[in-house]
Amino acid sequence: MRKIIFLFVALGLSLTLSAQRVGVKNNLLADATLSPNLALELGLGEKTTMELYGSYKPFEMNGDKKSKHWLVLPEIRYWACERFNGYFFGLHALAGEFNVADWNLPGNLWSFLEGKRFEGLMYGGGLTFGHQWIVGKRWNIEAAIGAGFTRVEYDKFDCADCSPMLDSGAYNYFGLTRTVVSLVYFLH
Repeated sequence: MRKIIFLFVALGLSLTLSAQRVGVKNNLLADATLSPNLALELGLGEKTTMELYGSYKPFEMNGDKKSKHWLVLPEIRYWACERFNGYFFGLHALAGEFNVADWNLPGNLWSFLEGKRFEGLMYGGGLTFGHQWIVGKRWNIEAAIGAGFTRVEYDKFDCADCSPMLDSGAYNYFGLTRTVVSLVYFLH
């Protein structure tokens, strides 16, 4: 009996989902930083969608450099004209974990990372503004930018792998929370 109930529930969900439009996305900007990512966006109504974005970077870098993370970013979107076409406004949340060490970026950006390692958690949210362009029957291109608040809680170490913890702290960040240039493929 349970198998029959499960079959009817699964069939009902698949019929419900097939009536909606579902897009699978890849953020090309995240790819440029060697951060594998994927997003799923589901049409909820005529002008609303929900996106769930995830990124996971487990790779070790050369030498003492580290740049590992995972990030989850759900978002609700309202579309100005119709979903998956034109301008949209979104409300997003974010949560993730990071482990970065020994980065020396041009212009002394993040100079506090040079010779140090930070690991910890981040969470927050913000507002997004973006646009999607239709490029084919099943393909779109999306560009978006988001700004808001992120709370970063971290532990600081003297080197990449070997030292005891030097300090713990927290930082409140206000600014960009997401930048997106994505290729979108529609399953339905």
